[in-house]
Amino acid sequence: MAKVLKGKPIIPGEAKGQAVVSRQPISFWGGVDPTTGEIIDQRHDCSGRNIAGKVFVFPTGKGSSTGSAVLMESIHNGSAPAAIVNFKIDPILALGAIVAEEIYKKTVPIVIVSKDDLESIQDGDLLTIDREGNILIG
Repeated sequence: MAKVLKGKPIIPGEAKGQAVVSRQPISFWGGVDPTTGEIIDQRHDCSGRNIAGKVFVFPTGKGSSTGSAVLMESIHNGSAPAAIVNFKIDPILALGAIVAEEIYKKTVPIVIVSKDDLESIQDGDLLTIDREGNILIG
């Protein structure tokens, strides 16, 4: 049976994709290759995995303000996640998504959910996100 999570859209949009779930924060600067979408931070629990076209589920971003530029570059290159789901707002990633939407006319939705809801999403789940921030699992 499908489950629906109620989220808050920080960057509204629609997306569908397989979940890549991390239980760790990540900095896109030095953590994600903007050319390929591969997670390159070797200390991260998703190191070596590719988030391009996937729904990347993780607690929050961390660190460097340059992370917004890395997300923008990934969006421009077509190697960005289809959407991002967090439980804590990361203004750095939000800024990158907002500017990319304005410049490139490409949207990567960012949705905030409760910590419990975030932890209920399993790696490999098929997620469908709507403009209101609802996440359909299944």
